[in-house]
Amino acid sequence: MDAAYSAYREIRIEENRKRRLRIVRRQRIILGLVIALVVFSFAFLCSKLVLSAHSENGRFKYYTTITVHSGDSLGSIAGDYISSEYQDADSYIREVCAINSLGEDGHINAGESLVVPYYSDEFK
Repeated sequence: MDAAYSAYREIRIEENRKRRLRIVRRQRIILGLVIALVVFSFAFLCSKLVLSAHSENGRFKYYTTITVHSGDSLGSIAGDYISSEYQDADSYIREVCAINSLGEDGHINAGESLVVPYYSDEFK
């Protein structure tokens, strides 16, 4: 084989190796940027969810567990815990039913425990 051709081949092999290394390096940088973007987006969305946990007027939403007493109804419970964040008592009762997996009739018995939402100005 010709010595000049052999030297040319070795140069081309080395250039190809360097080009492949640059491509791999570029791919790693792009992958790192994509991962950083995904992590940043996830952190941003999580912070937005935490901030949206309270309403626009600065009140915070909390949940508490209550025990149903004899004579209690969802309407009377709504009267105790409802606030201006709800459109009406029916929307509050629907949320309580959804949280506690109550049926459409919303029947509750004395002695049951219910989780009910309420709003407060205090951050706990």
